Amino acid sequence: MLTSFPVCLTANASPLAVRDNSVCNRNYTVVLGDTCDSISAAQNVSTFQLALDNPTVAAECKDLQAGQVLCLGLEGQDCSIVQVVAEGDSCNNITMSANITLATLRANNPNVNANCTNIYPGEVLCTASELIDYAQGF
Repeated sequence: MLTSFPVCLTANASPLAVRDNSVCNRNYTVVLGDTCDSISAAQNVSTFQLALDNPTVAAECKDLQAGQVLCLGLEGQDCSIVQVVAEGDSCNNITMSANITLATLRANNPNVNANCTNIYPGEVLCTASELIDYAQGF
């Protein structure tokens, strides 16, 4: 589970670094007070995809720096159809509202466990009906 930690202001923000041989479709520059979940919600990118596409961001997402440029989606692997998990949400009601199957939700959010018990309020999930091939480029 990614936890929301506010961004730290430092003098030396990290440059954009994406996975090997990948082309970034969309960028975002971190501002003071940003968290991975707040960026994900505002920029229509899943929390998983944001972490995956930015290897300089730790899994816990607590090392964001103001001025740091993040990749929001890689060419051919960019899910911009998302839903923010609300208090009381379950995978069942998310899939019903997005009109997708549980298999599609889990394929596009590989961080979601088999029982779908690790989603949390504020997390941003990809709810696209097409499958996103996150393995491409590895």
